[in-house]
Amino acid sequence: MPSEYERVPTALRQEIAQRAKNRCEYCRCPDAFSPDSFTVDHIKPRQLGGATIAENLAWACFGCNGRKYTRTVYPDPQTGQEIALFNPRQQIWIEHFAWSEDLTQLIGRTPCGRATIEALALNRPGVANLRRLLVLAGLHPPDE
Repeated sequence: MPSEYERVPTALRQEIAQRAKNRCEYCRCPDAFSPDSFTVDHIKPRQLGGATIAENLAWACFGCNGRKYTRTVYPDPQTGQEIALFNPRQQIWIEHFAWSEDLTQLIGRTPCGRATIEALALNRPGVANLRRLLVLAGLHPPDE
């Protein structure tokens, strides 16, 4: 099976990273400091008919992309209702997510935000620790 780099042309991959300001479009970690490698996520998975076009691609750290895999829905932890995961091409991040007071945790503002935080483990320890260090360095939170 070809690698992610072979499936997504280099120019398109660079376009996706630049559009995302080199940050994971889910957890918002910058690729320059992330402990995870970055990849191109098919928002609608290829296995479900998603195309390899800019409108269906997101820049994602391996931690978020690996947890998302072919998921497109996940239960809202408050209601248990299946909710569509956050779509960076169709939704505005700040409408669905907020930062905790110490800026290390994401808080879901909507069912979509809550479901995405749970499904992708957006507050996993390594990500929270990276955010803590970036806050100390004055590099977090990112401008929205």
